[in-house]
Order: sequence, then structure tokens, then C-alpha cells
Amino acid sequence: MRSNLVALMVLVLIHSPPADAAAPAVRAEIDALLGRLLSSDCQFFRNGSWHTASEAKAHLLRKLEYLEGRDAVKSTEQFIQLGASSSSTSGKPYLVKCGASAPMQSKAWLSNELQSLRAPAAGAR
Repeated sequence: MRSNLVALMVLVLIHSPPADAAAPAVRAEIDALLGRLLSSDCQFFRNGSWHTASEAKAHLLRKLEYLEGRDAVKSTEQFIQLGASSSSTSGKPYLVKCGASAPMQSKAWLSNELQSLRAPAAGAR
């Protein structure tokens, strides 16, 4: 009986997602959103200097992993709010600048991109 219980516990542990990871659908959506940032060729302003989209994606992935480690990401909107809107050290908002457009807060830019990302899925219903 005890060995059956141990075997059941092992099966549950093997087939359960890690407690510290965002749900697969949420993580996939965040990855797609960061992919859009990467392919945008926009610049990303944080802590006093501009960074490439590639540098921004790498930075935001580190913040995502930190938040996932604390089981703090239940939605893409929550990631944008907690990890991609402002500096956790200075508290200042991140900015995104695309081409000749005026810089805008990353929260607004990422939210717009998220809405656009979801639009095809909403139309397919």
C-alpha cells in the first residue's frame, strides 16, 4: 500500500507543472509579446539610457524569470504591470521609442501590442 502511495506521488510530481512557472498559455503569450518587441527595432529606455530591442527583451526575460520564481505572474497583463512597466530599482517608467515617433511608456506600448496580438484570436471565434 505504501509503495502505491509513493508511486502515485511520484507520478503527480512528474506530470505537474512547476509551481513557480507561469501557466504555459500565459508564458507563450508573453514570449510572443517579447518577440514583437524584438522584431520592432524600437529602442527601450530604462535607468537613464536607451537600449536595443534585443537588450530590452533579455532584460525583461530576466525580470519575468524573477517574477515566475515568486509565482507572481498569472496573466500577461500582470507581467506588463509588475515587470515590464518600470524599473524595480528607480521606480521610473520604462519608455519605448519606435523610429521618429515620440517615446511612450512601455506599459502602453506593450498593452497595445498585446491587444493586437490577441485580435486575430478574437476574430477567429
